[in-house]
Amino acid sequence: MNYVLRGIGVLATVGGLSLAAFSLPSGEARGDGGGDDMMPRLTHAAWQQECASCHIAYSPALLPRASWRRVMGGLEQHFGEDASVDPVVQADILRFLEANAADSGTSRIGSKVMRRIGTDKAPLRITETRWFVRKHDDVARATWARKSIGSAANCAACHRQAERGMFEED
Repeated sequence: MNYVLRGIGVLATVGGLSLAAFSLPSGEARGDGGGDDMMPRLTHAAWQQECASCHIAYSPALLPRASWRRVMGGLEQHFGEDASVDPVVQADILRFLEANAADSGTSRIGSKVMRRIGTDKAPLRITETRWFVRKHDDVARATWARKSIGSAANCAACHRQAERGMFEED
């Protein structure tokens, strides 16, 4: 009888912990990029150090693997800048980007991005994706041209918590 009661106690504890693990308080970040306004929370030292030294480290979920290959393959002419890095570091960052890309199946946001990109497409800019355009269709072109914003690539100009992967509209 004691074994039965202990077994029930273990099952109840495991079940309770499982429920707690999947129940997050409102507003708390989820690792899977739960909504359209939250990117997956990822860490990778070289990606954060190299990419975020000039702009936010854009979530890999915003482009497919083929796009990240194009971006990382052209770092010597990266949108008008020489962003070259050591080849070993470059390969390490590319592996990370590919593993977490929109078409890797690791995040809901990536799946949403891929629904709007043909499987044969490899856009070079996040701002050129149909997903991005749809999410920002209410933003006037004049807004992007403001000196304080500079371009649509400056996420943090409007999304104050962009560095933390949060892109709420309000």
